[in-house]
This record gives sequence, structure tokens and C-alpha cells, in this order.
Amino acid sequence: MPTFWLVVVLLALTALGFWFGRRRALNSAQGNPRELHSLPVYYGANVAMSVAIPALITLMIWLLAQPLLIENRVSATIPAELIPENTSIGLVMSDVRRLAEGLDEAVLQGVMTKSQSITLNTEASDIRAVLGTVGVALGSEVRPEVLEAAQSYRRLSSVGSTAMTLVCLVLALIGFGLSTLRTTKEFRARNVVERGVLALLILAASLAILTTVGIVLSMLFETINFFGLHAWSDFFFGSTWAPNFRGDSELSMLPLLWGTLYISAIALMVAVPIGLFAAIYLSEYASSTVRSFAKPLLEILAGIPTIVYGLFALLTVGPLLLKLFGQGEDGVLGLSWMTGATSVLTAGVVMGIMLIPFVSSLSDDIINAVPQSLRDGSLGLGATPSETIRQVVLPAALPGIVGAILLAASRAIGETMIVVMGAGAIAKFSANPFESMTTITTRVVSQLTGDTDFASPETLVAFALGLSLFVLTLGLNVLALYIVRKYREQYD
Repeated sequence: MPTFWLVVVLLALTALGFWFGRRRALNSAQGNPRELHSLPVYYGANVAMSVAIPALITLMIWLLAQPLLIENRVSATIPAELIPENTSIGLVMSDVRRLAEGLDEAVLQGVMTKSQSITLNTEASDIRAVLGTVGVALGSEVRPEVLEAAQSYRRLSSVGSTAMTLVCLVLALIGFGLSTLRTTKEFRARNVVERGVLALLILAASLAILTTVGIVLSMLFETINFFGLHAWSDFFFGSTWAPNFRGDSELSMLPLLWGTLYISAIALMVAVPIGLFAAIYLSEYASSTVRSFAKPLLEILAGIPTIVYGLFALLTVGPLLLKLFGQGEDGVLGLSWMTGATSVLTAGVVMGIMLIPFVSSLSDDIINAVPQSLRDGSLGLGATPSETIRQVVLPAALPGIVGAILLAASRAIGETMIVVMGAGAIAKFSANPFESMTTITTRVVSQLTGDTDFASPETLVAFALGLSLFVLTLGLNVLALYIVRKYREQYD
């Protein structure tokens, strides 16, 4: 049974369990809810939870574990001598998965029947002729061992899916039966349901922490593998980024880090003043009519997809800057500083526009949260409105404003599409904002695009870059927390 329909069946059983549990509880009390220990809805919820929770948890674990177990079992059947030179088992398994998912079982069985008749003395050209139809389907040549592994992969996947369906349905029915037997008027259904909901809340609260730990560990293990293949001194202290997948790559993160920080700094120089001034105007000077119209209009910027900002940088801002600062005597300013539309300034300006609502909206809410008594006291002492804002409101709201700027900085550091389309793809050290550069996130995407071999340093470097970016963001959070604590003491 497909996973979608299995979930539908489990949800239907859950709804049936809710109705049946509620009805059985009322019947045990001869239809008088006052004789029940708990409200009828708790009895229905108890049966529904007993049906849904064990089955759905098992389903999620099964869906995560089955592909890993099948892949390990299938990869163990591929002889090491059959794997082409300079090719890892990961790339072979990628071909196996594509073949298993893309071709019909009947085609696989028919081609395997033909390939089994091939002897070891058969010429390679004859083997390619037998597997030609499959090769056309995949767009590449299919080796016999890959074809056999694909058939095994499909067979194990089918068996696993059937077993998953049976196990989940059995667990749901067992939960249905046991919870129904316990449904009597003396059963403390409310206590059981509340404990179950409390456990779900604790699990939900733990997911963020567990997810963060899982992400860090996954990057950490691959980073350790990377440093086992590539010198850590070149990664942290080198000056060149030149991956070439030939074993003599120079993989230094410093040029990428410089591009990331440079573009982010320009973006913040655009977003922070504009966003902060907009927040001050909306919270302290604008009328309610203007505020109700301007704030939602400003926040629309946060909902625009980043690919649209990338196109805006590529088609509008880049050519405009090129017209202003490039093209020699034909340009508006008669300068020749820019040689192309992609540059650090292009990406920084557009990214800054994207970050304006992050700064303005959060800063506006924080400024409005400053007690009105502080404003009234300042004005009562003779300060002007502008002096009140500078010397009272902004210092009181500074911790929150720092948090808003930090959010904008983290968003800028992690941006990819605007950099790809607006800044170019050149990793180098340069202080010229009119030149093309690239960032860490862009290189991570580039290194993991296509059929990746997770045994080469050129691919594993993406995890080292990702972990470095995580540490950088963590450092920003620690710095912001220090600033918040330092200034909050004055107003507690």
C-alpha cells in the first residue's frame, strides 16, 4: 500500500476510534455523562491516541530507516572489483537507485534474463548491446552488476513497504482494541490523555534541540572525513579557492568568508539605517492611518521570494550600477569602475532591500514596547520629542534592536540566490565593491550539485564550510546576547 493511502487509513481508524470510544463510555454510564470520571471527549481522545500515536511513530521511523538498511544491504552485494576505478560506492548506488526507481520491474526482469546468459568471455560491446535499452532510459551505459543490484533494491523496497503496512495496521488495531477494553465509566481517561498530550508537548519542545544536535553532528562527522583527506592548514589559512576534482585542489575558506562578510556588511549598511529610521517614524511620528497602510506595505518585502530579488539584481540593479559606474565615457558619470553587472555592490544593495522589513518590523514592535511612562517623564522634564527618542526610547529599546540587526545579519550570511545572480562566482580577496565575488553558501550549493562523490575532498569541503558558517552564526548570537545583557541591566 502506498504511504499516502496508509496514512489515510490510519487517520480513518483514528476518527473511528474517537467516535467508538466516546460512544462506549456513554453506553457504560447508560447515557448519563455525569456518571463518567471524565468528559466523554477524553474517552474518545484516549482511543484515538492509542490508535494513531504508535502507528504513526512506527511509520516515521520505518520510512527513515528502511532506505538506509536497504542501501547497506544492496551495496554489500556489489563486488569491489566491479566498481570502476576512481568511482566510489556512493556513485554506484546512485545509479542503482535511479535504475530501480525509473524502470518498470518487468523491464528489469526481462533485461536481467538476457544478461544472465552473458558469459565472462563475452565482449564488452555485446554486453552494451544487451543493456542498450536500459542505457537509453537512463541516458548512460548500465553495467550488469548495477542492473542486478537495482532489481534487488526494488524487491527489498517492495517487501519493506508491505511489512511496514502490516506492522502499522496491526499496531493501530491493537491500540484500538486495548484502549476500547479499558473504556469504562471508572477509567480515568482525562489523566491518561493529559499525560499523553504532555509527552507530545515535551517531544515537540525537544525537536528543535535534537534537530540542531543532529545537524551539527552530521556536519561534524563529514568535516572530520574532509580533514582526513585535505590539510586543515590550507582550509583555514590558505588564500586560494580552486577545486578541480583532480587531487590538487586548493580549498581555502578565507576568500569565501571575505566575500560573505563583505556582501553582508554592505547589505546591513543599506538595511539598518533605512529600517531603523522607518521604525522610528512609524512608531513615534506616523498617524494611525499612515501606520496601518505603510507597515503592511513595507512587510510585503519580506514575502518576496529570493529568486525574484536575484532577478531584480541581475536585470535592474546590476545594469543600473553599470551604467552609473562603468562603460567609460559613455556612462552617466564617465567612470570605468565596473566591468560587468555582477558585483559585490549589486548583491549587497539588493540584499539590503530584502532585509529592510526584518529590521523595521522588529524594531517597530520593540520601540512600541518601551513604556509610555519613560516618554512622558522625558517630555515632562522639557526634552523635545527628538531628544526623547535619541536619549530615552532608543537606549531602552537597544537590546531588542540589536536582536533585530542580528536576525538581519544571519539572514544576509545565509542568503544564496541573490549572491548567485547578483555577485558572480569568483572567490578572491578584493576591497573593490564593483568586482564580482562569491560566498560560502554559494560554494556549498556548487560543491553538492550533480552526482556527488562523498569520498572526495572537493565534495566533503561543503560540510566543512557549512560547519564554519554555523560557528560564525553562533558567534554572532553570543555577541548579541552579551550586548543585550549589558544594556538591559540599566532598565531592569
